[in-house]
Amino acid sequence: MSVIFIFLALLMGFIFWWLARQRVMSKPWLEAGPVTAFPRTEAPAIHPARLGLGVFLSVVGALFALLVGAYFMRMAYADWQPAPMPRVLWLNTGMLFLASLAMHLAVQAARRGLADELRLALAAGTLTSVAFLAGQLVAWQDFADQGYFVAANPAASFFYLLTAMHGLHVLGGLVALGRLDARALRGSNTQRLVLSAELCATYWHVLLAIWLLLFAVLLGWAGRFIDICRMLLS
Repeated sequence: MSVIFIFLALLMGFIFWWLARQRVMSKPWLEAGPVTAFPRTEAPAIHPARLGLGVFLSVVGALFALLVGAYFMRMAYADWQPAPMPRVLWLNTGMLFLASLAMHLAVQAARRGLADELRLALAAGTLTSVAFLAGQLVAWQDFADQGYFVAANPAASFFYLLTAMHGLHVLGGLVALGRLDARALRGSNTQRLVLSAELCATYWHVLLAIWLLLFAVLLGWAGRFIDICRMLLS
C-alpha cells in the first residue's frame, strides 16, 4: 500500500513540477514596472497546444495511476483469481510500438519538408494503431472464450477495464490523427503540419508508455517489482 502511495505522490509531484515550469500560475499583469525588470513574468514560450496536451496527458497519467493503484489494492482480497493473459497482447504491443515509431518518423519527415515520407509514415501509424485496437478486440474474445467474463472475478473485470480505458484513448487519438492524414493527403505545406505531427507523436509515445505499464501489471511483473520494493522498505 505504501509503495502505491509513494508512486502516486511521485507522479503528482512530477505533474505539478512540469506545470510550474510552464508558469501556469504566474500573474504578470499584476506586476508594475518595465518588462525587463521581471524576466520570469513574460509569456511562456511553449505553444498553447503543447501546454494543453501536456495538461491533458498529466490528467490521463494520473487516471491510469489511480486505476493501477486500485488494481494492486484489490489483489489483496481472497476472491482475486489471476487469469492467463491472451498471447495476442504481445503482438498488440508490437503494433503500438510500431505506431509510435511511425509517428516519430512522421515528425522527422515534416521537419525536413518530405511530403511523401510524411504521408507514408502517417499512414503506417494509422494502420498499426487500428491493428492494435483490432488485436485488443481479439484479446477480449480470447479472454471470454476461456470463461473470463466481466463479472467472472475481479481480475477479469480489471482486465476489461484497463484495456478498454486505454483503447478509448487510442481511439480518440485516431480522430486527431485522421484529420492530420487528411491534411497531408490534400497536399498541405509540410511546415504547417510540423506542430500537429509533433503533438500526435507525443500523444502516441505516452500511450505506448502507459500500455507498457499496463501490460507489465496484467502479466504480474509489476507485482513482483512492488514486492521487491516492500522488502527494501521493510
